[in-house]
Amino acid sequence: MILGLDGVEIGLIIVFMCLFGGILSGFPVAFAIGGAGVISFAIIAALDSAGLLIHYAIDTSSQVYMDLVHSGIKPDTVSVFRYPDLPRVAEAVFANGWETALNRNISFIVNRMNERVLAGQSIETLLAVLMFVLMGITLERSKIANDLLTTMARVFGPLPGGLAVSVVVVGAFLAASTGIVGATVVTMGLLSLPTMLRNGYSPELSTGVIAASGTLGQIIPPSIVIVLLGTLAGDLYSAAQEARAQAAGCTDALTFLGVPAVVSVGTLFQAALLPGIMLAFLYAAYAFGYALLNPSKAPAVAMAEASGEKISSYEALTWFLGVPVSLIGGAILLSMVGMIGSQSVDVDSYTDIGEGASLRTNVSEECAASMIELHGQAAWDVAIQQTAEIEASGGTQESRKLSEDELTAAVLDKINTAPPVGTGIATLAVMLALMLTTARGVVPSANPRPIMIGLIGTALMILTDILLISPVSSATATFVLMAIPTAIALYGCRTAIQRLASNELIRVVFPPLVLIVAVLGSILGGITNPTPAAALGAAGAIMLAAYRKLQDEGGSGKVIINSTLAVVVMILIGINFDLRINTSTVSAESWAAFFLAYAAYLYAGFGLLYACWVLYRTSVLSPVVRETAKVTSMVFTILIGSQLLNLVVISFGGEHYIQQFLKSYDSEFQVFLIVMLVLFVLGFVLDFLEIIYIVIPIVGPVIYGG
Repeated sequence: MILGLDGVEIGLIIVFMCLFGGILSGFPVAFAIGGAGVISFAIIAALDSAGLLIHYAIDTSSQVYMDLVHSGIKPDTVSVFRYPDLPRVAEAVFANGWETALNRNISFIVNRMNERVLAGQSIETLLAVLMFVLMGITLERSKIANDLLTTMARVFGPLPGGLAVSVVVVGAFLAASTGIVGATVVTMGLLSLPTMLRNGYSPELSTGVIAASGTLGQIIPPSIVIVLLGTLAGDLYSAAQEARAQAAGCTDALTFLGVPAVVSVGTLFQAALLPGIMLAFLYAAYAFGYALLNPSKAPAVAMAEASGEKISSYEALTWFLGVPVSLIGGAILLSMVGMIGSQSVDVDSYTDIGEGASLRTNVSEECAASMIELHGQAAWDVAIQQTAEIEASGGTQESRKLSEDELTAAVLDKINTAPPVGTGIATLAVMLALMLTTARGVVPSANPRPIMIGLIGTALMILTDILLISPVSSATATFVLMAIPTAIALYGCRTAIQRLASNELIRVVFPPLVLIVAVLGSILGGITNPTPAAALGAAGAIMLAAYRKLQDEGGSGKVIINSTLAVVVMILIGINFDLRINTSTVSAESWAAFFLAYAAYLYAGFGLLYACWVLYRTSVLSPVVRETAKVTSMVFTILIGSQLLNLVVISFGGEHYIQQFLKSYDSEFQVFLIVMLVLFVLGFVLDFLEIIYIVIPIVGPVIYGG
């Protein structure tokens, strides 16, 4: 025993010393990780062959151990940390020799690469990394950050510490746009640091707020960190909860938890959104408070006034707060009272399966005791009562096919109970009304007639839906009836768009904001998974950057705008028409809608290719693709190297040793704090990629099994 340490402990020290040494040596991290695994395994194998590494394991053949197991203690919960007085037996770190460990563990790297890198369930999610990286680098090279910083500085500059607050706001914006920490920090450092120092800001606050705001890219979705973590968290959580359920005496995690043990990337995005926004708010609050206490180190700065009409506080509160809150709140209120909702009359031809109890109660006594401890006695009693009621009514009802009369009655019931205004029409009307009223607030002195005409058209859309359109109206009839009111509303929106474009804040913030909402909304709304959403973000970033380049050159961006409108047309047609053309009978309106949607699809594709050509012509696309390839290659190379290092830790029992140490604590909160402390310390040396693929697979089964 060297220095009184167990052989496994010395092996862990050797692994992390090799890892830290390789990273700090300046050698590329992607290759240093794999090299650290090879070198550390060779050192441990040499020491083990020389008899210098001895592991003192629990003697499972001793009478004391057998008595402990016979008393009801599960063997997998017995460890040297929880029961240090148990008899020990000295054995080599590689019990069967390092050759066997090499054959059985290290050679498994090929399977790991196939499962987690080249194929397997996570490969589709990993493709999102490429798209998000492309999206972030494209937005970085399109100089959008420059416009955002200039605009936000004009908004917040007159406040104490306003430049620092503007950096935080732009940092949060870029974090949601790019998800790349390095790109955000470098961009804001080059753009904002000279301005802050020139206006008398302290170097400490200036550099600190830039570095802190740049790290928001790791937590605010869409984040590459969350995507990569999601590829591991789902499997780790599911396996850990299954092991937890079996340890509790239950057959599976669904029985024990009452809900499926599933964690997806979308769930992680949803969970990280609020903490990310709160963290950005705390950064801004700190900068503002620091400026109040130290006004000389963060003075207010009067920036050049933005172009556009000056508006009074009353007009700003009315059009930018009062009217939007009234419109959105009114729509929500009407939907709550049943005036707005789905008008679909689709009826399932089969009945629903009868609902079961909230918890499964047909379990063993040990499982029942564990479930009561987890859910509480009240929840268990409710489940028992529900089970008794279901059995008294003849058991759970199976699904059966409805008769023609039952189908007709169900359709009539849906028609009679349908709300007068459909969700789609109401949403479109609210969006158009918000655009029109905001344009009125941006230029209050302009002629209000076009805006009023647009609002009248919006009101006519609602009235047409109430008076002329029924739930059984065809898509063609709905389109014809809504054509005139929509045209009137769009006439007003044309003027509204021109007035909104005259406002610098809206012109700069709105395009990337729409892109962020489209990407996050499609994921959090359950419309699609992160990979197609990332592809949407990458395509949108390319078109946005191309439009910016065309504007800088004085060219026309009509092709880009029309391509965006083509995407909107595709979405509207897909929502309102049946585009299936492989059924036995296809109506004429379905064929017309299909070809129109196909034409819009082709034009949108042409617009994307045109945007790529614009970026290529202006020497933007080539460096973007080159940088994307570099970052993506680095990510996947680190992934492969970390798998090798993880297998080295497993080969001599290091992973099992760490997990047994964490399981020895009765308080899950203590385990959580220990892991957080370790990750905090490792963060000084390791990047998030190494932490995710080296540390999380070791501590994850314990944390996710809590």
